[in-house]
Amino acid sequence: MQKLGDFKLPQFFNYPPYFTLQPVRETREKQVQLWKELILEYCRTQKIFVIGLEEEFPLFSNPEIERSLSHEAREAFLSALVSDGRAEWLDKGRRKCLILWHRIQDWAEIIINFVKENGLEDSVMTVEEIRSGIESRGTELHGLDRIILMRALKLLEHKGKLAIFKGTTADDEGVKFSI
Repeated sequence: MQKLGDFKLPQFFNYPPYFTLQPVRETREKQVQLWKELILEYCRTQKIFVIGLEEEFPLFSNPEIERSLSHEAREAFLSALVSDGRAEWLDKGRRKCLILWHRIQDWAEIIINFVKENGLEDSVMTVEEIRSGIESRGTELHGLDRIILMRALKLLEHKGKLAIFKGTTADDEGVKFSI
């Protein structure tokens, strides 16, 4: 089995036709599904949150079989993730894609569990502490993309689970939990 660092690649990764958009609908649907699962799993295990369509991305080529995804194929697979609510285009030109290996509501639930597990129900933390503080080490929140974290926090604020306090800079925005 081929690996990319410590990530085990699926068998289809060595099958040249999977690097070309398939013309037959049923085959393409299977191809798109396999690529969506691969992209999500790779991004989750490697903590990758943004994929640039025109930038180097390890999954988009396989030197062992001398194959690379075309721009059209990359866009098709990322657009399929967007359609599923598992990614969002960050720009109108569709050049950068935010990958949501957990949906925003799932991230919100992870935050709630983190708060409860650490006894922070009535505490105040900065946004930076949530994503890079001692408490978050070893959790999925550690190193979380700021855009995703803020969207999950805003969802929780809307549900009355916390209040977000603006600081003088983005680094000192605070969160008061009330769970």
